[in-house]
Amino acid sequence: MFEIIHSKGKCDRKTLKRYGTSGFTTVEGITGILNDVQEFAPAPVYAMIIGSHGMGWLPVDGTQADSLFRMKKHWEYQEQPLTRYFGGLTREFQTDVGTLARGIVGAGVKMEYILFDDCYMSSVEVAYELKEATRFLIASTSEMMAYGMPYATVGEFLLGNPDYGSLCEGFHDFYSTYEMMPCGTLAVTDCSELDNMAAIMKSINDRYVFDDSLQGELQGLDGYTPVIFYDFADYVLTLCSDPVLTARFREQLERLVPYKTHTGKFYSRTKGPLPIHTFSGITISDPSTNPMALLKGTTSWYKATHE
Repeated sequence: MFEIIHSKGKCDRKTLKRYGTSGFTTVEGITGILNDVQEFAPAPVYAMIIGSHGMGWLPVDGTQADSLFRMKKHWEYQEQPLTRYFGGLTREFQTDVGTLARGIVGAGVKMEYILFDDCYMSSVEVAYELKEATRFLIASTSEMMAYGMPYATVGEFLLGNPDYGSLCEGFHDFYSTYEMMPCGTLAVTDCSELDNMAAIMKSINDRYVFDDSLQGELQGLDGYTPVIFYDFADYVLTLCSDPVLTARFREQLERLVPYKTHTGKFYSRTKGPLPIHTFSGITISDPSTNPMALLKGTTSWYKATHE
């Protein structure tokens, strides 16, 4: 753990504590690190930025994780422009979203925001898992280019009282003119609105079952075959034909995702640039038939909206 100090016109890094390699992907390890943060840097409000590989809600262990390691992954397409990836390729260096959430809650902290500078983390399953750990989730629905968040452009909007609208505008301004690959998506989710959205989705799921023959008509936001991460609104508005329920859904979605932005296309290392026809800022895996999504029924979101 280190502190960045600006002194005499330059930045210095002050080491506060050194950690071993064991336990940092566990609930107890995360809680311990955050307890140290509160000891070294007491503050009324905390936020968290995570730069790493991201695969949404997909669990580290289980049948679906095994499928993940058999299937060629988006970061393995070396001949294509790079997208965001940090950290290890093996499970001992990976953490489930639920583990992260419990580790944060265990430290008695609720973040102002968690920003995932990663791929595929703006999903309703991820947000629901983190709703007790953070007020806002900032993330991309799709792959994040290797450059990551353009902090030199948008960093000021993350400090003090965050300006999420300007953050999204700055992100779009940067990536719409990014020479390497002008593609990017970003959204801000208000996690306090998730319970209300789950209640609406429970009402919809109690009445409607998705017609799998329509899967190909949905807006996918990844390059996998079959798609894992679908646009949330496109799925729901295809699933549900009741005008009262769809109106409630639309109104709640505006509250759930108050800020979002995207370029005309999103980028996938497996398939290159792909068009965005509709974009709600958040994904869902309910209609996915990809083997990697086999455990979607075990997520807290799925249980809250189907059981």
